[in-house]
Amino acid sequence: MKSILLTLVMAFLASVSLAQELEKLVKENQSFTLYLKQPGNPATAHQIQFDNDGATFQSDENLPLNIFMELAGDGEDMEIHFNLKAQEDVYFSLQGQLELNDLKFESAQMLLPGFWYRKNQRSPEKAPSVKTSNNWLVREDRMSTPMTALYDSTAKKGYSLIRMDVATDIALTTHQSGEVVLGGPTNMGSLGFGENSDIPYLSFAFPYAEAPHSYYRKLTLGDPVQSFLHLEKGDDLSFSYLLSKTEQENFSDFVAHQWSYSYDKMSPEPLKEQLFTDHEIKSTLTEFFKSSYMETQGLKGFSGVHLETATCEVVEIYEVGFIGRILLNAFNALEFGEANNDDDLVRMARNIMDSYAEYGFTDNGLIREMVDFRGEGNEPSIYSIRRQSEGIYALLLYFNYEKARGRNHPDFENKIQNLLTTILSVQQVDGSFPRKFDRELQIIDETGGSSPSAVAPLVMAYHYFGDRKYLDAAKKVGVYQEKEIISKADYFSSTLDAVCEDKEAALYASTAMYYLALVSKGKERQHYVDLAKKAAYFTLSWYYTWDVPFAQGQMLGDIGLKSRGWGNVSVENNHIDVFIFEFAEILRWLAQETGEERFRAFGEVIRSSMREQLLPRPGNLMGIAKVGYYPEVVQHTAWDYGKNGKGYYNDIFAPGWTVASLWELLSDDRTAKFFQTN
Repeated sequence: MKSILLTLVMAFLASVSLAQELEKLVKENQSFTLYLKQPGNPATAHQIQFDNDGATFQSDENLPLNIFMELAGDGEDMEIHFNLKAQEDVYFSLQGQLELNDLKFESAQMLLPGFWYRKNQRSPEKAPSVKTSNNWLVREDRMSTPMTALYDSTAKKGYSLIRMDVATDIALTTHQSGEVVLGGPTNMGSLGFGENSDIPYLSFAFPYAEAPHSYYRKLTLGDPVQSFLHLEKGDDLSFSYLLSKTEQENFSDFVAHQWSYSYDKMSPEPLKEQLFTDHEIKSTLTEFFKSSYMETQGLKGFSGVHLETATCEVVEIYEVGFIGRILLNAFNALEFGEANNDDDLVRMARNIMDSYAEYGFTDNGLIREMVDFRGEGNEPSIYSIRRQSEGIYALLLYFNYEKARGRNHPDFENKIQNLLTTILSVQQVDGSFPRKFDRELQIIDETGGSSPSAVAPLVMAYHYFGDRKYLDAAKKVGVYQEKEIISKADYFSSTLDAVCEDKEAALYASTAMYYLALVSKGKERQHYVDLAKKAAYFTLSWYYTWDVPFAQGQMLGDIGLKSRGWGNVSVENNHIDVFIFEFAEILRWLAQETGEERFRAFGEVIRSSMREQLLPRPGNLMGIAKVGYYPEVVQHTAWDYGKNGKGYYNDIFAPGWTVASLWELLSDDRTAKFFQTN
């Protein structure tokens, strides 16, 4: 009993000490600037600071805005609550910085979930990174959780600042840069970080501002923007942040802690209204199969890339892996068609598989992963480990399904075994696979960030063909992955069109360890479980824990999109999408293996949010021309992929992969069931 009491007393004293430390930090290390604007004139800056009681701001000038700040700590964190009251009509912007003078910027790693990891050093200069500047302010709706966090890898501690009263309103503006007077209610702000003489700070702005650049299109940094909110005399408003401090052994532990902490604070709930069953959603998605089917010069498939959202007319591009996923969609169509006596689906699926068995490989055995028959036709001579792996994955599902029904395809299987031998020939000494190579297997891009995508088909091939060399190769990737990706928290360049930090790299890293765990035992299996968990936190950090605001007139807001559960894509491609595939299955498995209930719970948020929100269906096409063509490039922030911007889709999209992703989300435990068969 005495030891329990002593522990409780020590914990209480520690919490009191931390609360006092955070209060001191806010009072002594803060810097605030109030910007006032008279329309038609440049804004003026006014430095403000606490008075002696630490509650109200003081200035050497008479200002038209009273600003009050209240600090409230419960021992683990400190709420910073602002209340503003206009003494006369005013247009204002408030910005603040909290210096972290016990840390160093040089050894700091930053986290703006879904947008900034470490120093974004993998990103090119034309995307946000420290290559351009050490000081950044970023709109809250760019972040999967409105949080800025900074971790010092030498001091092994870090801080975070979370916007607690998440934004619900955003006004349309006529300009995306410069000093912008907002045309209506807006309670969205910005968060960021920076440094003064190597002393790092966390920063905020209300209403939103972006500096030193906005980011409005892929690899296009724009001029900074500062928005001003209008308050009439007597109006008041409030907003609040939560400041916390934590000690963690490394950046991975810091990210895991911050995701769990922010998840608890944001408390995202699954969407309550679910109109359709999983079967009904799949039935709707089959309309994509039936409408997009095409046959060209021997190949057969589904038209799922580079389509116009306004027409969804067939585009004769055959893409096996991401972003088309023809073979996985063919397997899905076959499985569903046979289960539901849909002869058309079965016919199309078998036609596709047979066409690829005959015409789908190059002379040296690679999958023809992308063939463009538009105009004179174009078949790139550069191949990727990711697309080859995704093609093998789909075909092994197909072979396993067929074999269970007494249908075998020995010649087709031989082609896949030959392909696997070819793939193994480009595996590097360190266990990695090059990102891209040419038809003669000469390496074009040696980057190893895509290596985990090869693990799933290799482990599946080991199980299906019974050949140990495939598992040995997969384990070599696992060693590389642990050493160069997971231990360094360096998840990058798994997408095909971006060289940067991205969600899919983390997702594939966690998925790879899941597959290795399924065929391992004892301590080795537990090791893979631990690595899958570590990578999963990074994956989850890309997924939204809140619903970003849209203005009236922005289509996504008008149709009621809730962003919670959707994932941002990458530092370069700053939009949300439904890339999930089998990750929901992995989250359930990790919850069982580790006892981390948040994994299961947030998996349900993802599932509820992605299933049907933007599902084009009869009578409700969700801004898409045809039923079943689930959209991608969902532009949720001030960024566009090329057209339209926040609140809309890009005009060109790739429903091939979105349909495949949702289908796997709705196919419970597909991977686990594969390994239960002989």
